[in-house]
Amino acid sequence: MNMQLLHELAFYLMYACAALAIFVIVERGLFFAYTMRQATGLERAMTHAVQHLQELPPELTTRPSLPLALVSDILAEKHHLHTEKDLEDFSESVYIAKRGEVQQRLWILDTIVTAAPLLGLLGTILGIIDTFKALAVSGVSDPGQVSQGIGTALYATALGIGIAVVGMFFFNLFQERIERINDHLKVLMLRACVGRLDPQPQHSPQPQGKLHIA
Repeated sequence: MNMQLLHELAFYLMYACAALAIFVIVERGLFFAYTMRQATGLERAMTHAVQHLQELPPELTTRPSLPLALVSDILAEKHHLHTEKDLEDFSESVYIAKRGEVQQRLWILDTIVTAAPLLGLLGTILGIIDTFKALAVSGVSDPGQVSQGIGTALYATALGIGIAVVGMFFFNLFQERIERINDHLKVLMLRACVGRLDPQPQHSPQPQGKLHIA
């Protein structure tokens, strides 16, 4: 078995993990920043007088966003519901569906945080094995070459730990952003539910015929 090839493969896997982690960090960072800005803007604009999406400022409704989708779904269905219980159940279902979208792709970052140190350790072990195999063949003629081979092998562990530390920092940061965004979504859900519901149609009693006594 070619240990040198496996050692290089472990490095390539860690480089791929680093590139994927950077992509997720940039994409989720932009998403959270935009969603937070839209949520705070809608929160300021959503008053008890707003009962339709057209009543919101145009700058908040021209571009799609997660908070806007939540408010839009509730306001659109609100006028077709007749009881507070129906509105509460519907708004809760919308909130749960939108909340799940906030956590997309974070499992990738979580997996990289766990896998990167293990890949680094695997690369180090393979590198040390390859160094010992070379020593067994050629003997210890130059101690500097032995130190260089072991140093290269240990570099894999350092790289894996570095990727994990950076990924863990942003993962915890994004978890805090998720909690704040979910709080804003809850506020928007409650404010979208404020207002009068359409009254439930009442059935007028049928007029009774007069009783004629012969």
